[in-house]
Amino acid sequence: MPLQFGVFDHIEPVPDMPLDQIYRDRLVQIERLESAGFYSYHLAEHHTPAVHSLAPSQNVFLSAVSQRTTTLRFGPCVYVLPLHHPVRLIEEICMLDNLSGGRLEIGVGRGGVIEAYFWGQESDVEVNQARYLETLDAVLNGLSHEELNHKGEFYNFEELPMRLRPMQAPYPPMWYMRNVETSAINGMHSIIVGNLDGFDANVKRYKELWEEHQGVGALTPQGDEPKIGLVNHLVVAETDEEAIEIAAPAWDLYKWNLGSPRRLEVERRGLTQFTGSNAGMRPSNQPDREARHDLYGELESAEVQSRRLNPGGLQHTAGRGAGAGFGVIAGSPETIRGYMEEYVSTGANYFVASFQWGSLTHEQTMRSLELFSTEIMPHYMDIPETGTAV
Repeated sequence: MPLQFGVFDHIEPVPDMPLDQIYRDRLVQIERLESAGFYSYHLAEHHTPAVHSLAPSQNVFLSAVSQRTTTLRFGPCVYVLPLHHPVRLIEEICMLDNLSGGRLEIGVGRGGVIEAYFWGQESDVEVNQARYLETLDAVLNGLSHEELNHKGEFYNFEELPMRLRPMQAPYPPMWYMRNVETSAINGMHSIIVGNLDGFDANVKRYKELWEEHQGVGALTPQGDEPKIGLVNHLVVAETDEEAIEIAAPAWDLYKWNLGSPRRLEVERRGLTQFTGSNAGMRPSNQPDREARHDLYGELESAEVQSRRLNPGGLQHTAGRGAGAGFGVIAGSPETIRGYMEEYVSTGANYFVASFQWGSLTHEQTMRSLELFSTEIMPHYMDIPETGTAV
């Protein structure tokens, strides 16, 4: 089955580079994604004191994307719904969908209670989950009806006219990250964060639950085949050695950007409710993020298991923590194609790349993107008789 390709992005700080240049460079990269045939660009949402997201207002940046592209789809992955007012979000979604000619994709999630605390909300996981569910219900209601009627714990709307309408019906495609159960049960596309080991278990679980809750052969509300993919942090270079030399220090900085600033701020303020076992608290009755490999994984040879634990040059950088919790793929085009064969064998139909992260420069990113789009993607995309990749 041919793959579709997407990109997941945080827009991190780049050492010694001003913010305006970071934005300009990223838009150049996004234009290249479109010409290479990528399906969609997915942008995360994080807020201060986090430092790994320089586009906390995704819609502002994505409005620029809508005008620099014509075919590439794009969207948040995810909107942290507890931090959004549903009516304003409905209106901005409609604006983006129409500005882009109907190319918006919508990822949703509840975010974490640390950001909720710094945002001035209740730092309780159950309240956070309730806000997420209510906001999601109100947003989907308003997008798919000419009037918004909603009565809840946090918001009440009665016969509120929805003057703006989305271009896509009943609303743009929906995505959920990090949980295949939530994705499938709610009829959403799914993106997993992790590594290739055990990913096949998540693919199987997603497909099983999709058939159970949506129906065998069922499509999304927009009429598309449900997509499931894994985020892969990539560095592609002429040789494995060069790729690994670039990737190792970049991954060290990425890990620091991702976790340390918020942790340090929590420690500085003595916010013990967010430390230790409280740091990863989840709402009650929520499904596990990962499918159980013993239930949904195939019986594999030790060789296959080893390859999936150490794909694409990862074994050379694992000693520096490059594989902790995420997929880091560094190598030559030939090495990456070997990884891609393992990826395809899981049954996934969507490949999610991350090209610029940590200390990677714009030049390194563009070279990696160029090698990936010319030496790797054509092998896995649908090639028509003309020989042109689509």
